[in-house]
Amino acid sequence: MTNQKINTFIKSYTKALRQKNAVIFAGAGLSKASGFVDWKGLLRDIAEDLGLDIDKEHDLVAITQFHINEKGGNRSRINQILIDKFTRDSVMTENHRLLARMPIEIYWTSNYDKLIEEALSDAGKTPDVKISQPNLAISRPKSDAIVYKMHGDISQPHEAIISKDDYELYSEHRALFSTALKGDLVSKTFLFIGFSFDDPNLNQILARVRALLGTNQREHFCFFKRVSKDSFSNDQEYEYSKIKQDLIIKDLKRYSIEGLLVDDYSQITEILSRIRDSFRRNVIFISGSADDYGKWDNELAQKFVHSLAYKLVSEEFKIVSGFGKGIGSIVINGCLEYIFSSKNRHLDEYLELRPFPQVSTGAKSLQDLRKEYREYMISSAGIAIFLFGNKLKHGKLVDADGLYKEFQIAKNMGIKLVPIGATGFVAKALWQKVLDQFDSLYPDYPHLKKDFEILGKENEKPETIINKIVKIVNTIRGVSDN
Repeated sequence: MTNQKINTFIKSYTKALRQKNAVIFAGAGLSKASGFVDWKGLLRDIAEDLGLDIDKEHDLVAITQFHINEKGGNRSRINQILIDKFTRDSVMTENHRLLARMPIEIYWTSNYDKLIEEALSDAGKTPDVKISQPNLAISRPKSDAIVYKMHGDISQPHEAIISKDDYELYSEHRALFSTALKGDLVSKTFLFIGFSFDDPNLNQILARVRALLGTNQREHFCFFKRVSKDSFSNDQEYEYSKIKQDLIIKDLKRYSIEGLLVDDYSQITEILSRIRDSFRRNVIFISGSADDYGKWDNELAQKFVHSLAYKLVSEEFKIVSGFGKGIGSIVINGCLEYIFSSKNRHLDEYLELRPFPQVSTGAKSLQDLRKEYREYMISSAGIAIFLFGNKLKHGKLVDADGLYKEFQIAKNMGIKLVPIGATGFVAKALWQKVLDQFDSLYPDYPHLKKDFEILGKENEKPETIINKIVKIVNTIRGVSDN
């Protein structure tokens, strides 16, 4: 896969995330890395009992049906195998964690395990899990994401879709899942992970969407591990598999699914991390407080903060801030002026203000509570801007230690640091730190150093500083690299 193809995909899927149109479809390949079996691993013993070699078989649904036929229609052994294989201890993968922490609201899966739901819960989210058709008519209050278990769940092994009978009766017993999936395929951008596209239900649904939309289908993406020569005993088998993989990927284009080849599954983790970072860099955390604006007079300083907030939201950034004294309320005003003067009145898409707790009323100390609160607040951002940084303590103006703490938290999280040294105080010291470590903090953006130097010039015009900030943050999020 070329770098350009990766970059194009990352931009497209990040855009879908921002527009809340991104969907994940997880297949068995996603769970295999957690210690669960894939279809061949699941049915290996069954195939041996039938006198078949699972490694030579491709129609695995038929293997299950053959077994059930041999047992006179009884599927109790299949149910027990599902319980044995999918209730064992497993290790959640980094891919599960990355996906759960992205702002994805819909997950489809053909897997029976509960890893997606568990990853969402670990990420502090509430999943609304749809296992059977009646579940579709009920919504879990205050849920953050819907998880559609297209083929059922390990909690109900007797209803898992696994045999030819199950697939043939799918439209009768689970038709509403097909309807919901068709709707999402029409209006959302899917990323298929760990899926082989040999599922007859999905193929039928894709074909129906194609018949309805023709060449107007929405673009989707799928990861494939590139056929490796090391996996075959001879060149003939390797060339055959390589040709077939190329044909499958080309065929998927009929359904507007772009195949993304990776040499190793670890590359998927790297790509998902880049998507996460790309999305986060559309969110800017503003850290700042000021009882005194120093060399700036009050009017000029407030106008600067107001204009900066206005400009950032007009550039489609979302601002997160902790309501620092002398900064937070002005940030609100700048955002509100833009929002109420534009056609988009969705305040929560542009601004997230989080006032700090002032007293401790539980078991945790106020210091510990504020530390956790800072980490939670900052974690959603990809860029952090630091302004001024002072406070009155016992009637004396001192450095605001909160800026130092937030700077370190942001740095530890890999967030891009943009202190505005021209505002003085703690921000000036942090700006100098960034300049001193610029090569390590911004290895991919050496050309931005001159722009960062201007951020520390106290006599520079506020408009010039704002323009440089906008250039820097736009470059970081990939909108511009000039």
